[in-house]
Amino acid sequence: MEGWDRLSVDDVRLLELESAAIAGHTLKMVMLEPSDAPLDIDRLRENVDMRLEAGSRGRERVALSDPRWVTDDEFDIAAHVRRRKGTTGIDERGVWAVAGELMAERLDHGHPLWAFDVIGPLADGREAVVSRIHHAMADGISCLRFLDEVLWEPSGHGQSRPSGAAVPAAAAGPRGHELRRLPATLWRELGHRAKESVLDRRIGAARELAFTTAPLAELKAIGASRPSRATVNDVLLASVSGGLRAWLAAAGEHVGGLRARVPVSLHHRDENPSKLGNRDSFLNVDLPLSEPDPLARLDRISSRTAACKVAGDAQELYDLFHALARCPPLERALERIAAHPHEFSLAVSNVPGPRAVLTVSGRPVERLYSVAEPSQRHALRISAISYAGTVGVGVCTDPEALPGIAGLADAISSSIAELRHAALA
Repeated sequence: MEGWDRLSVDDVRLLELESAAIAGHTLKMVMLEPSDAPLDIDRLRENVDMRLEAGSRGRERVALSDPRWVTDDEFDIAAHVRRRKGTTGIDERGVWAVAGELMAERLDHGHPLWAFDVIGPLADGREAVVSRIHHAMADGISCLRFLDEVLWEPSGHGQSRPSGAAVPAAAAGPRGHELRRLPATLWRELGHRAKESVLDRRIGAARELAFTTAPLAELKAIGASRPSRATVNDVLLASVSGGLRAWLAAAGEHVGGLRARVPVSLHHRDENPSKLGNRDSFLNVDLPLSEPDPLARLDRISSRTAACKVAGDAQELYDLFHALARCPPLERALERIAAHPHEFSLAVSNVPGPRAVLTVSGRPVERLYSVAEPSQRHALRISAISYAGTVGVGVCTDPEALPGIAGLADAISSSIAELRHAALA
């Protein structure tokens, strides 16, 4: 076979995380503008198949015995690009429900680890393309590169780049002054055990999704209004904090604070755009839910993230975990500590997406959303992605663990409005 390529340490780790409750993939939902005619599924298949070049990860499966990426000699585009039956005439909340069903379905390890499902047409003429890509194949930034490669046009315009991530990685692990900084990094990120979390719940395989959007310019203006300029990601975290504060209070839960794990992409700006794979690290950020002032919540979050960035915590942790790969017992011990619900309660990610308006088979893309899985004892996952002047926020959980997740999406939207009024009125 052609295309032999050993899985990276990160890719193997992500495959090993699969369980009865964890499917291991990310989801991007592409909402298309209304049209008089349904999306031509045969044309879409032809376009995707034509753009999947020989040697593309999209034509490779995982050979688990080694493990390596190998060419799938039985690749069938119709098995990866499908129309979801029974979805004609549904509304947007119906799309959310179908996307939740797809989020719960596993990708076939015997074939390339991705799928595109077309939902609709909706009653208003819109359609959705739900893409699922396994984390072992690509992280958040790499997923967008794959979609740019095979799904939407114009290719290459407004392609995402990880903001502030042009930091050289130390392939051999931390050395010298990096080692001397590690104790402080570990203390900041893993040295503060949180109280019992209301989100510390066991999850099953079912998934429920909800979404909201906000103008990107509005989030930037809120951040720019602060004495110490806050980033869009800071504003997002403050909005999530306010949304959780209101949503949990409505459910009778009065929580003083929650710690959010914020994934950080370490892909380089000058990296080959066609390169897939994983280069993720993280920061832990306290969300001050007990603080009633929305701007005070934002300032506290902004101060914390700024300190972590100056110290280079995300790169330090990435280097440390890779260095510990040489000593599996120590690596597993630190991973258990880092993944414990006393270290963080929920994950909140934010990926910079395409800046220009895109199309799929000639249909303009109206909105773009991203969804990632929750994990055991971290029953809530929130993901944001920017697109053409908007930021789409996706919320994902197991509905048996955390019912009423649409209410949280609404509360996050209200929290953004609260911040806008406080900062810009």
